[in-house]
Amino acid sequence: MDVRVLVGSKKGAFILESDSARRDWRVQGPFCEHWPLTHVGADPSTQTIYAAGGNAWFGPAVWKSSDFGASWSHSSAGLAFPQGETPVQCAWVVHAAHGRLYVGVEPAGLFVSDDGGASFREIEGLRRPPTRPQWQPGGAGLILHSIVSDPADPRRLWVGISAVGVFYTEDGGETWSPRNTGTRCDFLPEGERYPEFGQCVHNIAMAPGHSNRLYQQNHCGMYRSDDGGLSWNSIEAGLPSSFGFPVAAHPRDAETLFFLPLNGADQGRYPPEGRAAVWRSRDGGAHWADRRAGLPQNGAYFGVMRQAMATDALDPAGVYFGASNGSVYGSRDEGESWTCLARDLPAISSIETLTT
Repeated sequence: MDVRVLVGSKKGAFILESDSARRDWRVQGPFCEHWPLTHVGADPSTQTIYAAGGNAWFGPAVWKSSDFGASWSHSSAGLAFPQGETPVQCAWVVHAAHGRLYVGVEPAGLFVSDDGGASFREIEGLRRPPTRPQWQPGGAGLILHSIVSDPADPRRLWVGISAVGVFYTEDGGETWSPRNTGTRCDFLPEGERYPEFGQCVHNIAMAPGHSNRLYQQNHCGMYRSDDGGLSWNSIEAGLPSSFGFPVAAHPRDAETLFFLPLNGADQGRYPPEGRAAVWRSRDGGAHWADRRAGLPQNGAYFGVMRQAMATDALDPAGVYFGASNGSVYGSRDEGESWTCLARDLPAISSIETLTT
């Protein structure tokens, strides 16, 4: 069995390869002609790798490789809003599910491909929430950066939009409703901190085997929902900071999740005290423990972006994250110990895995 860590960076895609022992790693890349990429993921059912990226100069595009990175093609066909509207700046996230490929873009929009990424069409229902004219961008823009689907029901999707919040559909995208009750906006005046929308969600992960169990890292807290996002409960007690970007779920255990806190939105956005740690919970966020062995404990002033942490499907599960300084760290034992798998890559935007 082979494991691939898929890396999205500011200068193309990289693939780290190893066998099931996960001791020795080979780095391949850069791929995708050095395009600025925000996310590289895969469809495990077809083992196809997809990469999303672009910017105002390049335009948006989705790259595709069906041979583990040996060759790539890309398409932007259909990744556009109607004439007269703000152009799509970038493809931010790819998500393969139920034979389809979903793409979130900036400014906030959702597209889908039914032909493996050759062409796309907009899911126009996300234009229709009555609050849409009031949506405001986060620090990186008005971006749709997180897509979660129900493995058992192709009609159910959740998306995360900064700084708008979580939205949910149960009819395949025709209608959408906010799912933000219980998540706060500390940046709003007292008494207005729990609005219907306007939260700056950073990342969403679904617990395995429980499609209504969601974990969320927010600009203002860490949260868990057991009802598909209808309500959220804070699970940040015991963490050194409520601020960070990524959250990753265990591939088999719904109670286990991983988080890498940063010291705060206005304090530098690096690991607290410059000491890197991945925090793990074994009970759904009720309690947390820091895991530091092998991670730098002095001068770790890097950031870790919202899509830059993932787990693999092996037993024990591997956990991986990529940093803004171009380092990739991995754990073969569910976070107990860590090894630097690669250094000096471009600034890392995303980490995903593919097990074959």
